[in-house]
Amino acid sequence: MRRVGSALFLITILLFNSVFSGQADAVEKEERKWQDETIYFLMVDRFNNGDTSNDLTVNRQDPRAYHGGDFQGIINELDYIKDMGFTAIWLTPIFENQEMGYHGYWIEDFYETEEHFGTIEEFKQLVDEAHERDIKVILDFVVNHTAPTHEWVDDPEREDWYHPEQPIRDNNDPEQLENGWIYGLPDLNTENQEVRDYLFDAAKWWIEETNIDGYRLDTVKHVPAEFWTEFSQEVKSVKDDFYLIGEVYDTDIRKIAEYADTGIDGFVDFPLAEQMRTVFQNTDQNSSRLFNYWDYNQQFFNDPYLMGTFIDNHDMTRFTRLASENNMFPGTRWEMATAFMYTVPGIPIIYYGSEIALDGGEDPDNRRLMDLNVDEELQEYIGKLGELRQQLPSLTRGTLEVLYNDNGMLVYEREYEDETTVIAINNTSETQSVDLATADYQDSSELRGLLGGDLVRSENDQFRITLDREVAEVYVVAEETGINYWFLAAIAAVWIFFIGLFIYMRKKGKKKESIAS
Repeated sequence: MRRVGSALFLITILLFNSVFSGQADAVEKEERKWQDETIYFLMVDRFNNGDTSNDLTVNRQDPRAYHGGDFQGIINELDYIKDMGFTAIWLTPIFENQEMGYHGYWIEDFYETEEHFGTIEEFKQLVDEAHERDIKVILDFVVNHTAPTHEWVDDPEREDWYHPEQPIRDNNDPEQLENGWIYGLPDLNTENQEVRDYLFDAAKWWIEETNIDGYRLDTVKHVPAEFWTEFSQEVKSVKDDFYLIGEVYDTDIRKIAEYADTGIDGFVDFPLAEQMRTVFQNTDQNSSRLFNYWDYNQQFFNDPYLMGTFIDNHDMTRFTRLASENNMFPGTRWEMATAFMYTVPGIPIIYYGSEIALDGGEDPDNRRLMDLNVDEELQEYIGKLGELRQQLPSLTRGTLEVLYNDNGMLVYEREYEDETTVIAINNTSETQSVDLATADYQDSSELRGLLGGDLVRSENDQFRITLDREVAEVYVVAEETGINYWFLAAIAAVWIFFIGLFIYMRKKGKKKESIAS
């Protein structure tokens, strides 16, 4: 019955869109930009095992060992990723790692793929298969350190390729921050021109050889800004529109902004992530600071639309765990959080497993093996949000104006050219209503809900938006329509047909059971 209900809902939405698609004053999509993308971030080893022949030292009982994920496993599930509305994937490092380096950050060879993941030919196939589906591929690239077992470490001719071993005791000391060894990993001397040239050449080689589309740059703040300026120039000389997103692990926006002029296009937005995780892990939370970071990003960054917005990553306790600790249903918490993240400026990044509300504590518990057999309604919800991002340029390119913000009840507006969307999120424990003056919109207009199907018409010169608790809606401002009897009749006919078919099939099944007995 659940499948029948899902089919009915889908057909209803399709009919809705077919009737109203030409009446929403939607702006025709322009040439695709990076800010239009939606990124699925996956840890290669923990996503899907598609080739058991490379399961060399797999031990799924050990959270710090290889679990079998590989390139073929990703290829097998590209349609799954695309069906959820994702237009890009970001992979953890794929280079040869030292033993137990399942995560990819203990690199032993910058030119070889990790044998547990597959060959470079299989990786090229992955890129090609992704591109056939209009999915871009971003690779995690590490320049700050290598594995302790890298051949350079004990090479006397490369002694000056590393900084002297020392821990980082003061994160406010730039010298320690850039030269210290993180978790005992040998820190590359990126001031050395030979080291620079090697890393530049390796980064360019992977672009030329495999046609990838971007790099996520690890540990940006542990490498001098001057290096990143030169690195950006080098890699962007190889491929037009190559995207660089940097990780500056800091909740102080000013610390991240220190690298804004290095040529790195955007940064993962830790300050906003911290605020979203706080606000949406429960209802009725203070949301007064939630929109501040868009103001900060406009102030500090050249193109704030290229910032990467996220809720979870591989270094954090899973958002699902935070919701559970508040005795909240994780699926609904995720719906509220993703509705916000997908409709504010920035490029949404969803960490694998979030679409099934995968649980997990601190590293390595937050890197559990993905379960692809879960039929989760949250997947459909995320997919619908992804579809709206692709259909409505105002959600990826528009201005942002906050209309109402009070302890979890949020109403804000995105506008791009002639398209206006109004997003309402009721992250509270009660039904909420917000009135908007119709004078602020074009005459004879209405608010047409595209996420949940709500419709708001003007009454007494007001649009009254009313949402049940823990519900979000994305409205497009459209020309007001009268009663569409054809549409209502079509919806009724579809429902009658499916209900009748269900009753017929059920009676037929009972008749067979009666004959068999």
